[in-house]
Amino acid sequence: MEHTTLQIQDLELFDLIERETRRQQDEITLIPSENYASPAVREAVASALANKYAEGYAGRRYYEGNDIVDQVELLAVKRAKELFGVPYANVQPYSGSPANSEIFFALAEPGSTVMGLALSSGGHLTHGHPKVTFSGKYYKAVQFGLASDARIDYDQMASLAREHKPSIIIFGTTAYSFTLDWKRAREIADEVGAYLVADISHIIGLVITGDHPSPVPYAHVIMSTTHKTLRGPRGAIILVTEEGLQKDGDLPKKIDAAVMPGMQGGPHENAIAGIATSLLEATTDEFKQYSRQVILNAKALESELRAKGIELIGGGTENHLLVLDFSKQSLGKGTLVAAALNAAGIVANRNTVPSDTNPFYPSGVRVGTPAVTTRGMKEHEMQKVAGWIVEVVEIIKDEKLPEAKEQKQSYIAEFRARMQNDPRIHIIRNLVKDLCAQYPTP
Repeated sequence: MEHTTLQIQDLELFDLIERETRRQQDEITLIPSENYASPAVREAVASALANKYAEGYAGRRYYEGNDIVDQVELLAVKRAKELFGVPYANVQPYSGSPANSEIFFALAEPGSTVMGLALSSGGHLTHGHPKVTFSGKYYKAVQFGLASDARIDYDQMASLAREHKPSIIIFGTTAYSFTLDWKRAREIADEVGAYLVADISHIIGLVITGDHPSPVPYAHVIMSTTHKTLRGPRGAIILVTEEGLQKDGDLPKKIDAAVMPGMQGGPHENAIAGIATSLLEATTDEFKQYSRQVILNAKALESELRAKGIELIGGGTENHLLVLDFSKQSLGKGTLVAAALNAAGIVANRNTVPSDTNPFYPSGVRVGTPAVTTRGMKEHEMQKVAGWIVEVVEIIKDEKLPEAKEQKQSYIAEFRARMQNDPRIHIIRNLVKDLCAQYPTP
């Protein structure tokens, strides 16, 4: 058996994998961008396809021995095109950030203007965050934000587009709880002649099932990672729509060239096989039920958290995630809440809220329901989870990060150690473990 072979060959690594497997089983994953791939997807990723180098594209590889690999990649492409109803798909990107860089590389010259949602408003680093990413370093990045109701400010988006005339408007989110108005975004893009790129990495599963509006009738190019709500392997796909072809008939060629040789070498064909399987799984009735339950669970979490006094950005959710807002409690409180929840066996992530200026010590915590829904948990379990979150917040209500920058890291390390040994946290952790035992990971 392969697993036994690893145990014999590399006991140290085997032990780490076993420990991580147990951690995933015993803890509740609320990070919205994490999920559990099915055994079938994992089997594809661990297959002999991992051995094959396949630089190039199907029918035009730089290596021999790719006849079967070509069929695997073409199958993934076919399924992506059919599932979304688009004329073009590239399944080679290694992950979302490289895919976004490849789209930028294909559609805009370095130094030109691009526009996206600000990080503190729920956007992604690769959507033009200044200075620290390729999109902020090699392009002139313009960022729009949220209106007073914590929804995307489309008026500001339109005003900035008119002023700066971006080549690309990349429209997507990583910590935004509400549906996106693709039609309005397209109208803004058309007014200034920009490409509209839809990043649906978080909501791809909800888009497939119709539980979130689809960008296909409006966007020129669509990018998505393939894990998150799709439950595939780590990877990404780039799609060109009929609208995209009408705007620029060379888009497929431009994107192919940007992916390889522009940004990448040999594709990971084992991951592409996993993508193919996950796309097939997304056509099933079971997946449709799953997608709807993801939203029902998020709404249940919202309802219980609000009832217990937790503030949420925008007041709630329309998709799979919520952002808890602790900005009124103390600076950087989200960092401490996330660390304390982790000690209790509830894995979330600290996250910026619109008022934050320091992403390292933000005031929010991002939670989501894709992974717990895969395990079979429903609204009743979400009520329990919300109750535990509130208990943890109450336990640390008087904790505050020191103001001095040099003291913050040592305080956080000491705080984590204290939480691991806090008997009140231990009680919650045991209750979490008991609940998890009733809902095994795939």
